[in-house]
Formats: sequence, structure tokens, C-alpha cells
Amino acid sequence: MDTRRLKSFITIVDMGSITRAADILHIAQPALSQQLAALEDHFQEKLLTRSQQGVILTDAGRALYRHAQIILRQMDQAYADVRAGGAILSGRVSVGLAPFSSAATLSLQLLEEAKLRYPQVLLHVTESVSQPYSQMIMNGRLEMALIHGAGPIKGVKFQPLLTEEFVFVANESLGISREEPPIAVANLQTIPFVVPPAYNFVRRAIDVAFGRSRTNLNVVAEVEAVRTLGRAVDAGLGATIVPKAIANRIVAEATQPMVVRRLSSPKIEETLSLCLSDTTPLSEPALAITQLLVELTETLKTVELPS
Repeated sequence: MDTRRLKSFITIVDMGSITRAADILHIAQPALSQQLAALEDHFQEKLLTRSQQGVILTDAGRALYRHAQIILRQMDQAYADVRAGGAILSGRVSVGLAPFSSAATLSLQLLEEAKLRYPQVLLHVTESVSQPYSQMIMNGRLEMALIHGAGPIKGVKFQPLLTEEFVFVANESLGISREEPPIAVANLQTIPFVVPPAYNFVRRAIDVAFGRSRTNLNVVAEVEAVRTLGRAVDAGLGATIVPKAIANRIVAEATQPMVVRRLSSPKIEETLSLCLSDTTPLSEPALAITQLLVELTETLKTVELPS
């Protein structure tokens, strides 16, 4: 099997179009179509169907896409191991960090510490909301991720590492006092909120809490990027509810006085877990990065609210 065909197949799927994939790969479209046809002939299965919107994976194509990711990663790892002669850890490791979780605050630490301990390991860090990380692990695009939830999801396994407490954050101009007692969710009905979109795990936790307290969530804006959300809160456009570590980041970057309050009735908490494939074994470099992730996550357990 020519691995170039597998690389081409992955690019076609990722681009959603043979035409766009041909441009990315600098291959003539007919030649790329021939590579796809050769793959389908080899497996005796239809791998993609074409539509006006692009290409769509068949069930057989979905299986090949997952295996192709694993095969190419193992080939890259074999090349790195041979080059290093087994003396030091080397190779590429892909990690997903959930953007609206405390995991996102670890990205710089992870890069710095991995560079210090394993200088020959190429770390690929993803902080994306475009596709569930569990699905990316199942199809081989990621090797590990720190995400909200504890499963079960078929195809992946979860190792709970941390219980995240969510807190209320607002510009002082919204008139929320700095009193120490936790603020009840039922008392937030009139407050305008800037929150992540409905499909985000943090937003779902917020919606559940407001539903349990029979309180309406007054959403004035939905924002996918943590930094933009923080700026909106700093500008007084609305309050937000986020994990404690994210609240610290928002306060640290704010230009105006901010109020941070714990929540009650109900308290909002979510489990942060290490998510791995339950079928594909990790490489030695990936195992090392996994251990480093667990170690860094432990430091989040001591995070305090900003004063």
C-alpha cells in the first residue's frame, strides 16, 4: 500500500472536496481522482460519495480514514525512532485541550515543560470547538485530550482528573456586590449574560443549572473564543459563568474592576477528564506527554479565586 494514497485520502476528507485537496497537495485533480479510484479498487469498497456540497464518507471510508490516521502516525513514529536510535524520545504527539475548561490554561505550561523534558518531541496542541475531541480521538486525528465529561462513549476511555467549580464573573458596573457568600442562580435572572454557544459543554452545564433553579438565562451574546468573551465581560456587555481557572484569566486581562462570586442553588461543577482511545495503544512519546498532562492538571486543584 502506497502511503501517499492514504495521505491524499485524508486530505480529501479534511478539505471536503477533491478540488480543494488537489490545490493543497499541488496535484492535478484527475491524478488525485485516480489515487482515490485506486484505493477503492484495492479495498473493493466505495469510500466517498460526491455531492454538490463536496464529498461524504461512506461507512467503509470512515473506517479507512480512522485506520489511515493511525497508520501514518505509526509510520512517522517509526521514522523518528529509527532516526533517534532509541536513545531519546522523539516523534509527534497530538493533544486536545477543551477551550472553555481549566485545561486551556495549561497550554503554555505544557509546551514549555514538554520542550524542556522531551526536546525531540513535536507537540501539536489543539484548542478547537469545531469537532468533539472524543470523535477526533476515535478517528485518529488526536491521541489524547483533556475534556469535560466522564463518559461512557464507545471507542474512548475517560480518566477523571479534576472537578471544576464554575463561578460568576462580571464587570463591577453591573451592580453585583462583592459579598463573600455564594450567589444563588435564582438571583441572576435579570443579569445579561455573555456565554458560549449551546453546543459547548460549559454552556450546557449553565443551562442545566438555570433549568434546575427555574430561572431564565438572559443571553445577550454567544461567543466561541475565551479571549473575546473575557473582553465582552470587561466591557460591561454582560456577565458570564466559567470554570474558576478561566475566571482568573479573565480577571487578569481585564482593564476594569471585576466581581467574582461562587454560585449556589445549584452549585455548578463539571469533571475534567483525560480522554484516550480504548483500542489504539499510545506511543512512548505519547505516554510521556500523557503523564505530563496528568501532572500539570494536578496543579489546577490548588487554583484560588482572584481577590
